[in-house]
Amino acid sequence: MKLHNLAFIDTETTGTDPEKHEIIELAVIIAKQVERPGKGPKLEIITEKEWKIKPEHLETAEEQALRVNGYNEVDWMFASPLKGVMEEFAKLTESCTFVSHNLTFDYNFVAKAFEKTGVENRMHYGKLDTISIAFARLYDAPLADRFSLRALCELLKVDNTKAHTALADTRALVEVYRKLMGA
Repeated sequence: MKLHNLAFIDTETTGTDPEKHEIIELAVIIAKQVERPGKGPKLEIITEKEWKIKPEHLETAEEQALRVNGYNEVDWMFASPLKGVMEEFAKLTESCTFVSHNLTFDYNFVAKAFEKTGVENRMHYGKLDTISIAFARLYDAPLADRFSLRALCELLKVDNTKAHTALADTRALVEVYRKLMGA
């Protein structure tokens, strides 16, 4: 995993169940790990990309999810079809390690999107969850009693004023990771 780039990933979805809900926004920031002997890696951002994805089944969407994620027909008027997004995403993330906050949620939606579109997932098998990292690193910190991205941004003084947009959350994720890992 030390030799692989990190793919920081966030999804915004039409609900919580990857079997019936869809990704409507996907963002990735690819970072190279640059070795610093005795200090752990420094992160160098290579690229970032965000997609609005055209939902195919809004009838199954949870109203609260659409509200939280800011879905509206005007902003999604020129959204991309899922298959094209997943083809581009697969190229960008090839051999990368998947990094997310609440890994199970994001990874399950991404895996389902790969399955649904028939696009091959070429990421490295390793995955990192910043909730787990934060819990381990901040276990004894008196103010660390919640581990949501929002709570960690507050605790670690990371700006995330546009929360619940995929790219803003991904940028915040990178900064939270940097602060947790000294990267």
